[in-house]
Amino acid sequence: MEEVDEQELLVERVAALDLGKAVLEACVRVPHESRPGRRMQEVRGFATTTSALLAMSDWFRIWGVTRVVMESTSDYWRGAYYLLEAAGFECWLVNAREVKNVPGRAKTDRADAVWLAKVAERGMCRPSLVHPQPIRQLRSLTRYRRSLIRDRTREMQRVEKLLEDAQIKITSVVTDVFGVSGRLILAALIDGQRDPRVLAQLARGKLRPKVAQLQEALTGFFTDHHATILAMMLDNIDRLTAQIATLDTAIAEAVAPFAHQVEQLCEITGVGATAAQELIAEVGVDMSRFPSDAHLVSWAKFCPQTRESAGKTKNKGRAKGSPWLAATLGNVAATAGRTDTFLGARYRRIARRAGKQKAIVATGNALLVIVYHLLSEPTARFHDLGSDHFQTRIDAHRRARNLATQLQALTGQTITIRDGKAVITEPDAA
Repeated sequence: MEEVDEQELLVERVAALDLGKAVLEACVRVPHESRPGRRMQEVRGFATTTSALLAMSDWFRIWGVTRVVMESTSDYWRGAYYLLEAAGFECWLVNAREVKNVPGRAKTDRADAVWLAKVAERGMCRPSLVHPQPIRQLRSLTRYRRSLIRDRTREMQRVEKLLEDAQIKITSVVTDVFGVSGRLILAALIDGQRDPRVLAQLARGKLRPKVAQLQEALTGFFTDHHATILAMMLDNIDRLTAQIATLDTAIAEAVAPFAHQVEQLCEITGVGATAAQELIAEVGVDMSRFPSDAHLVSWAKFCPQTRESAGKTKNKGRAKGSPWLAATLGNVAATAGRTDTFLGARYRRIARRAGKQKAIVATGNALLVIVYHLLSEPTARFHDLGSDHFQTRIDAHRRARNLATQLQALTGQTITIRDGKAVITEPDAA
C-alpha cells in the first residue's frame, strides 16, 4: 500500500444550480443544526433575470454558502456566474459530462440540482477554466474579429462565383482581384462599362504587361443584374474591412496590459502580433492554473486521449477542444512548417510519415509547451533549437545499422557495420 496525495473533501455549505434560459433550480446543502453528521437541503426555483439572481444571492448569503457550482449549459451560465462572482462567492463551472446523474434516478431539474450539490460537497468534480474579466473581454474581441474575417472571406468568394457566372475570368489573370487594379475594374463594371479593351487599360503596376490577357479574360456577358449584386457585395466587403480595422484598435487597447507577454510570444517561429493576441485571449497569462505544460496541452486537447481496456491501449486520437484555439495553433503550425527552424523540422518529419493533420497537432503540442514556459517566466526568451535538432540527436551508429538492415532486405547481401564501416558479404552461391 502507498500513500496518495489526496484528502477527503467536504464543503460544508454549498449551492448548486441547474440552469435554463428563463428559470433555474438552486439547491443549498448545509450541516444540520442539531444532529452532527447530518445534512439539510432546500431547493428553490428562480428566474434568470437580474433581480431574481440578486435575491438568490441574498439567500445564499443567509445560509453562509461558500461555493456555488453550476453546469456549463450553453451560454446561460454566464449571467449567474458573473453576478455571483461579483458578489464574492467562489463559483465553479463544471463540465456537464462529468457530473451526469446516475441511471435509475429521476431526471428532473430539481433532482439534477440536488445531485450536483451532493457531488460538489464531496469534491467529486473539478472546475473548468474561467478567465478573469480582462482576458474575457480580450477573447470576445479576438473571436469576433476572426468571425468578421471569415465573413469577409465568404463575401469575397461570392464575388468570384458571381464573376464566373458572368464569364468574367479575371481571377485567372489577377492574383488579388480586390487589389488596386481589381477594384478599379470592378467599379467600372458596376458603373456600366462593358468594353474589355477599356477595362483592361485600367490595370496598374505589374498588371500592365498582362493587358492582352486581361482583355481576353474580361470578355463575357456581364449584365446590369450582375452589377447590382456586385455593388452590394463590395459594400459588404468594405463595411467588414472597416469593422475589422476598428476591432484591431480595440484589441490593441485591451492587450496593452499584456504587452510584455505579446512581445515574448512574437519571438516564436510563425507567431505574429495577431496570433499572440489570440493565444493570450484563449490561454490567458496566468500559467499557475496549469500544474505543468502537459496539463496545458491536455486542456487544449492537443494530445491523444488515454484509452486502456483489458490491458490494451486503444488509439482514440485527440478530443474536441476549443475551435478558436485550434484555429490559431493550426495557422501558426502551417506557417512554421515552411520555415527552416525547429518547429518547421518537426512539422515536416511528422507530415512525411503520418500526414499533415497529425503534423499540425504535434507542432501545436510543441507550440503550447513553448507558450507555457514563456508565460510562466517573465524573463524567459524563445530560443530556436534549429532545424538540425532531430538529426543531431539521432545516434549515428544506430542509424547506420538501420540503413544496413534495409539494404540487406533489398539486396540479399549480408551487411555488417564494423568500426563505422560497412562490411558486405555476398550471399552463398547455393
